[in-house]
Amino acid sequence: MEHLIVSISDAALAAACDGAGGSVELHPRWKMTDARLSSLLAAVNSERVAGFPSGRLFLDSVEQALAAALVNGYAVRHPPVRTYRGGLSPARLRRVTELVHAKMEDVLRLSELAQSVGLSTAHFSEMFRKSTGETPHQFVLRLRVERAEEMLRSAESRVLDVAIACGFKTQQHFARVFRQLCGATPTEYRREFQRHVLPSASETYFQEHSQQV
Repeated sequence: MEHLIVSISDAALAAACDGAGGSVELHPRWKMTDARLSSLLAAVNSERVAGFPSGRLFLDSVEQALAAALVNGYAVRHPPVRTYRGGLSPARLRRVTELVHAKMEDVLRLSELAQSVGLSTAHFSEMFRKSTGETPHQFVLRLRVERAEEMLRSAESRVLDVAIACGFKTQQHFARVFRQLCGATPTEYRREFQRHVLPSASETYFQEHSQQV
């Protein structure tokens, strides 16, 4: 029998209880079957088998989802769950975007993004999704791919260098995410861009005078 042991930090559980008030307690449950928890744990296991290519932010997001599922489904608490309206202000959203751009090559954690705007991770995740329609993880991946597109338009950068500069741990993970968002591999994107790029001014001048001669 194979076992997957996953620990959830007290901070993640506390963040999932944000706004509950009073005490929140999880009771042991044996032989528990939960489709949502199974799916999240399967995602963690697949990530583990692959060598954790998606980085810490992905694991933080799964941890937060696991904590929320446990607290919402199995915790004993009496006060109602706090609901939030609206989303992040433009200033806060800009601050998050600037942080992602500044640390594009580094490991980003959900708590770090939340702290940049002075919110708990649970509150931040909820407000962020209302503001952008994306999870923080999806948002970071999109910005990284947009940066990669800019770099791939230059023939001087190797695909591996682009992947590392945009925060991807492996070239394979970079290629998979890039294809999902752009519909083509990084190499195919660069080749297609170079095929349709307009000639430079000097090339146009040379072509016109060659035809006259």
